[in-house]
Amino acid sequence: MRILLSLAANQDWSLLQFDVKNAFLHGEISEEIYMDSPPSMSDLIGMTVCKLKKALYGLKQSLRAWFGRFTKSMKGFGYRDSNSDHTLFLKRGKVRITALVIYVDDMQFTTIPCI
Repeated sequence: MRILLSLAANQDWSLLQFDVKNAFLHGEISEEIYMDSPPSMSDLIGMTVCKLKKALYGLKQSLRAWFGRFTKSMKGFGYRDSNSDHTLFLKRGKVRITALVIYVDDMQFTTIPCI
């Protein structure tokens, strides 16, 4: 992220920054994970555990699940992930290259003129 910030500042590229709210809730879990049900819920329906369908904040698998789904979506939009940095996604157009860097749930986005 620092390299992209530095390049954008030195080359006078426009730069956008995004923060994905509730990013971890968009991750899909591939394993079976159970958690203790909240006390108020277990009193109502008598269940002691719940099976998770989606990732939760604080779950060890959440970041991997979110990043996997994000990578799949970006590839669907025609972006390629970089060989040198797996958090960098690039898309080459006729006039410009679009670069997107992601760190946990923060993204930086810029367009670079083609030479």
